[in-house]
Amino acid sequence: MSISEPTKTLHNSKYIECIEACNHCANSCEYCATLCSREENVKMLLKCIELCEYCADVCRIASKYMSKDSHYAQAICETCAKVCDACAKECESHTNMDHCQQCAQACRKCADECRRMSG
Repeated sequence: MSISEPTKTLHNSKYIECIEACNHCANSCEYCATLCSREENVKMLLKCIELCEYCADVCRIASKYMSKDSHYAQAICETCAKVCDACAKECESHTNMDHCQQCAQACRKCADECRRMSG
């Protein structure tokens, strides 16, 4: 297979939307934390960085548990939604930072998907 060919991702189809939202959110949070850490006034962004890191971690765990069809997936997704909401709220407060706004959108979508999955 050449590099230019798209690859199909194998996921547990029962949770596909939520798994993809969690993976996208984790990547967005990690990137947001990285960009925040490079800002001049990084001290002002420590809460954002911390929440982004927590959010990325819980999203990765939720994705993993759903992929394994674990009976703990629902509980993990409930927690994931709460952390995503907190991260989104913090990122939204940084109105002058586009990466924070994009991260907040990914967090909101992930929280919605996790609530749908766990509800």
